[in-house]
Amino acid sequence: MNCPDERRAKTLKQSGLRFGALIALSLVVMGAMLWPTTPQNLGVDNRLVTSGALAAWRSGNLIVLVRHEERCDRSSNPCLGPVDGLTRPGSVSAVAVGSAFHTLGMSHSDVLSSPTTRTVQTSQFMFGDVHVLPDRLTLCGTALAHDLPARKIAGRNLLLVTHSECIGDLERVLGYPHADGAEYGSSLFVRVGTNGKLKVLGVLNSQDWAAALGHF
Repeated sequence: MNCPDERRAKTLKQSGLRFGALIALSLVVMGAMLWPTTPQNLGVDNRLVTSGALAAWRSGNLIVLVRHEERCDRSSNPCLGPVDGLTRPGSVSAVAVGSAFHTLGMSHSDVLSSPTTRTVQTSQFMFGDVHVLPDRLTLCGTALAHDLPARKIAGRNLLLVTHSECIGDLERVLGYPHADGAEYGSSLFVRVGTNGKLKVLGVLNSQDWAAALGHF
């Protein structure tokens, strides 16, 4: 039979373990809240408005990185044309996303495109004629947070049709080192502050545009 002192010590030890586990769990939850792993989904509820993305768009204070649509060489879907270009379903999705952007209004926006076949095709289906960059790496890498604002005209949104790795580069620089990989046709919305600093507002995937636009 255990003596009272032994039982008391055992109880205190168990209480300490439970308290330690509770503290660890609290730290994990607080860490997730303070350091989100991926930008919020702007297609949920009314986030396109509550995030400030719509107001920033109308003010011409946004930079939006758009990933190209489904690439033919990594899909069993029929190709639109060249094997390094889009699939036919990808071209249909590109038209739909472009229509959504035109619903927001494109009169005060400029579009740049990476020169690869899939990005140029995506750009054309979404926005028509666009300015094609001379090299895929012209706007990519860790310098994006500096290079993009330098390309942006005050009072005009800047859209860049690009690649998932370039979107990931910007997310890492802006505080999302573990963000989910960008889906085909997804858009990363970044606001340009008065001090020139960038702030990620969220991501809008191609299939969520209808829900997002339905709130206003």
